[in-house]
Amino acid sequence: MDWLMGKSKGKPNGKKPAPEEKKLYLEPEYTKSRITDFEFKELVMLPREIDLNEWLASNTTTFFHHINLQYSTISEFCTGESCQTMAVCNTQYYWYDERGKKIKCTAPQYVDFVMSSVQKLVTDEDVFPTKYGKEFPNSFESLVKKICKYLFHVLAHIYSSHFKETLALELHGHLNTLYTHFILFIREFNLVDLKETTVMDDLTEVLCSSSGSSSNGSGNGSSNSAGAQNHVKER
Repeated sequence: MDWLMGKSKGKPNGKKPAPEEKKLYLEPEYTKSRITDFEFKELVMLPREIDLNEWLASNTTTFFHHINLQYSTISEFCTGESCQTMAVCNTQYYWYDERGKKIKCTAPQYVDFVMSSVQKLVTDEDVFPTKYGKEFPNSFESLVKKICKYLFHVLAHIYSSHFKETLALELHGHLNTLYTHFILFIREFNLVDLKETTVMDDLTEVLCSSSGSSSNGSGNGSSNSAGAQNHVKER
């Protein structure tokens, strides 16, 4: 699990930003598409008499499988040629190996690193215990936070680079529903830093505002997002 310990920082790359393209996923005719009208704010709340770690483990594992499945629907379009970097709007992500070395990789390579590593964790009985009486490790919550951060990167990349393909497959309703559920979950338990999700604040505001989500600083996040459009970041 050493790969989860790497740190990342956002910084300008010094290049003149390219003109911002219109974000198709923000079009009202597409943002209103969902596969259910269920109140996700209630769904993500910790039920009474349920252990917090058990709840985090169950939901994290479920989101991993759903996001992995969602990505698989467009994986044939996400290639080393079409996605030469793991980019989301104006942000570029790098992978960190077990020695903490920053690795520039293509989007499909990055996603493969994420999914393979998370798969090992969620099936590790010492990290995600399933047997009665076995305790969660002390580092469990921090590991869940790292996992959720990387899963967010994958979801954001699908929107940023493969929404047209998702539309063609008529799976945008599934994607919107998954994104809304995931964002409300990580907000409910403060699992991902708001600065990390700023890159998709515009979409989050549209999809989650009608789902009973509190702002959690989204007002400030929106202004930060506007400022972020002035340069490309690296993470």
